[in-house]
Amino acid sequence: MNFKLILYIILTIVALCQKAFCQQIQAPLIHESIKIETDNIFSKLVDIRRDLHENPELAGNEVRTQQKIKQYLLDLGLEVETNTYGHGVIGILKGAKKGKNIAWRADMDALPNDFADNVDFKSKTKGIQHGCGHDVHMAIALGIADVLSKNKKDLKGTVYFIFQPEEETFVGAKNMLTNGLLAKIHLDEIYGFHITALPTGQIMVKPNEMFAYQKMIQIKFKEELTKEQTKELSKSIHDALSRFAAGTKPWEIQGMLDPKIGLSNPNTIFKDYSFMDGNFSFRSKNNEVIWEAYLYETNVSNVKNIIPKVKQVITSANLQQQLLSVSFVQENPTVLNDKKLTESAIKTLNTIYGKGFVVNDYGQVPYFNDDFAYFQQKIPGVYFFLGGSNFEKGIIAMNHAPNFAIDEECIKTGVRSFSSLIFEKANGN
Repeated sequence: MNFKLILYIILTIVALCQKAFCQQIQAPLIHESIKIETDNIFSKLVDIRRDLHENPELAGNEVRTQQKIKQYLLDLGLEVETNTYGHGVIGILKGAKKGKNIAWRADMDALPNDFADNVDFKSKTKGIQHGCGHDVHMAIALGIADVLSKNKKDLKGTVYFIFQPEEETFVGAKNMLTNGLLAKIHLDEIYGFHITALPTGQIMVKPNEMFAYQKMIQIKFKEELTKEQTKELSKSIHDALSRFAAGTKPWEIQGMLDPKIGLSNPNTIFKDYSFMDGNFSFRSKNNEVIWEAYLYETNVSNVKNIIPKVKQVITSANLQQQLLSVSFVQENPTVLNDKKLTESAIKTLNTIYGKGFVVNDYGQVPYFNDDFAYFQQKIPGVYFFLGGSNFEKGIIAMNHAPNFAIDEECIKTGVRSFSSLIFEKANGN
């Protein structure tokens, strides 16, 4: 072999090794910078979260919220788009070099409720409250934008911060997409999270479904049934659609925190179940009697059997002559994490912050869902849970519940961890 060729090969190998070594050294420095910047802006992010908490706005009315977010992003030097849908905002952070197009999504709207809220910065608007944590979601997203903008020289690709309106009504994500969002921005991957009642700062995720499939069943009868018929039929349908391990109660959602039966246990009771949410509600309309109830099912392959089962129960009760129809009147898509991206995200975060940093999720949560699912139908994406509870302080981040509260330390964990993840993803790592 030619001596010059051998020398060239050797020098090439050495150069590649040096490059890899430099990247290994650089990575910890970047994530140390991310940690320092997160600590530096933490108090500012807490102030923003509290301001948003004091000034909540319902779905479709996020006017002040939009302006607050827009100005913060502009002050960071990001490009800002507000002509996507409703009061949505998109912040665009372009890295110094070419790379992937990554999106981070945060929802904006508040809830219509007047639950107890034992904080000094409670809502100034009667009947409206950030009782689901979207104020925290926005503060963390702004923090990620802030931290990554300070490390822009090392960032490849483009990061899009999608602040989405109207999540609580489950229409915001769908309408952003319908209005041509993906024609304006071309995305490779999308990420997001929701605050939960897990311990503060704990990050949990799993591939595939994060929530149970939620379906509202509607049964229409020609006429009202007798009290006895109603009682017996309701019980028969309830029993036919129920599936859960003996002695377990997957409808008691507080159990998701229990290390013995909760989401973090491979033998969780939230892994394989089906149940109705209470009893049927009844109403009359146009000489018809309408029965409605929510059902939660973890296995998508069983969903197609639900309506035939209900019809079979009605036939067995000899009430098929009174039956008009059985149908689903609400069946929103369920958050479905891309398997490959989820495994990659877990590996990335555990590599940066230590083995076991991300807690494995083994179940599916009932009752809740997120219209982030619509983004995932178009773009490979991952949706995390971030704990916001501090049990020693009596802070329980149980969404949509009275006395819902957040340990604000979770903001620091969210910004630091997800900034690192998005940096690595944008850089193609």
